[in-house]
Amino acid sequence: MSLEFPHGASSKPAVNTPAPSDLATRLQTVRVGVADAARTAGRDPADITTIVVTKFHPISLIEELYALGVRNMGENRHQEAQSKAASLADLDLVWHFVGQVQGKKARQVRAYANVIHSVDRESLVTALASKESTIDCFIQVNLTDDAARGGVDPENLSALVDSALIVPGVRLLGLMAVAPLGQEPRRAFAYVRELSEQIRQQVPTATALSMGMSQDYAAAVLEGATHLRIGTAITGNRPVLS
Repeated sequence: MSLEFPHGASSKPAVNTPAPSDLATRLQTVRVGVADAARTAGRDPADITTIVVTKFHPISLIEELYALGVRNMGENRHQEAQSKAASLADLDLVWHFVGQVQGKKARQVRAYANVIHSVDRESLVTALASKESTIDCFIQVNLTDDAARGGVDPENLSALVDSALIVPGVRLLGLMAVAPLGQEPRRAFAYVRELSEQIRQQVPTATALSMGMSQDYAAAVLEGATHLRIGTAITGNRPVLS
């Protein structure tokens, strides 16, 4: 698959600057950056949810983030996410699962996650079905030729949307994507926005866009992102695992 992204969508290359040393400053820097990008796009910053991805970081860091007003946490490893959610069950956190979901683990992920960002195949939609409760989901779109990166091929997106519509207990919020490495991120995000406009013919309420990470969140905001998945720009470098 070779994607041709729409022309005319461009943004200045990101400038890599050293991250501030303390968590509060890093968080505030990102909040200001998001607000600035939103204003540039003529959008209300309040309409954008910043999810702090805390993979490999200790529970103590999540508690610090909570004290700083963060409520949306993102994890992408099931066992780690499950353990953290259980340990912090007394806090009013919203847990976003942003990694690939194994079909056999789908119901376990569903038990603690409030939102799943990585639905990418019909078998996973079926595994998430429930008549007792509803889980919010994004369909992940793969913008590369590498199937291992996760996500549905854009050519198969419409069929997967149809599948999600008929399964009980699955509420489709919109689309999720990761900008391909080495390509201009804003063009990729503009393409996802166009795909979003197409699927709204099937699901008018599926208006959300989960796209934009530490290095490209401003470009994502300019193209309509409603959910940003930001890790190191806020949390700092991940701890070295022994």
